[in-house]
Amino acid sequence: MTQTKKHFHYKNHQVHHHGTNKTVKSVVIKNGKGYKSVSKYRNGKKLYSVKKRIHPVDMEKIRLCQFIPGLFGDCTKTRKIRTT
Repeated sequence: MTQTKKHFHYKNHQVHHHGTNKTVKSVVIKNGKGYKSVSKYRNGKKLYSVKKRIHPVDMEKIRLCQFIPGLFGDCTKTRKIRTT
């Protein structure tokens, strides 16, 4: 029995440690809706977290177990440039 796009569920978390820094990347797909998030920690405290929707084309690639280079490329913290 094959799963349809509506009933596809997927969850994945990657944790990268470098000294006291930790980066957590996660992907969650449930009932045809998907999110990707990146959280950055330093000394056990959360610095920032970015959460974005996953494009339907990328969700289909994940469902087919294909690698997506640069999936988390747009999940970065942006700094505001202040002019006075």
